[in-house]
Amino acid sequence: MIGCEAHRHDVTDGGDESNGADVAMERTAVNPVTWSVELGFNQGEIVSGHTRTLYCSGQTAMSGDGNPQHDGDMAAQLALSLDNLEAVLGAAGMSLENLVRLNVYTTDVDLLFPHYGVLASRLGAARVAPATTMLGVTRLAVPGQMVELEGTAVA
Repeated sequence: MIGCEAHRHDVTDGGDESNGADVAMERTAVNPVTWSVELGFNQGEIVSGHTRTLYCSGQTAMSGDGNPQHDGDMAAQLALSLDNLEAVLGAAGMSLENLVRLNVYTTDVDLLFPHYGVLASRLGAARVAPATTMLGVTRLAVPGQMVELEGTAVA
């Protein structure tokens, strides 16, 4: 790939129930530019060898019983939204390591940026840099919510 920085990251899934064989998922980063890697995301990812894809609904700072949390606190809402995304991944037998796409919706891009390290550090700890889009929106479905994370994961 001329002009592209690419790296591979293999993840071994627990196996294929049909034959018990291990399945290796391979991720290849596609980065015709490198500035995004410094911010914790790849411009694109080629994923092969996977057997399952999980499409996660947007996760916000909601408690387990559906009550909004951390009104007015962007950092806390971002952290809880990520916790909730990880809970969905975990319920599917996956983790942040399997995340290949992340959409970030926020009602205040300028307020989110100073707290973006919360997200970037957790993705970095999982050694992933999923293709990411951030969008500023006028509001989210639940009043008072300021950030929503929507992901796609593969295993």
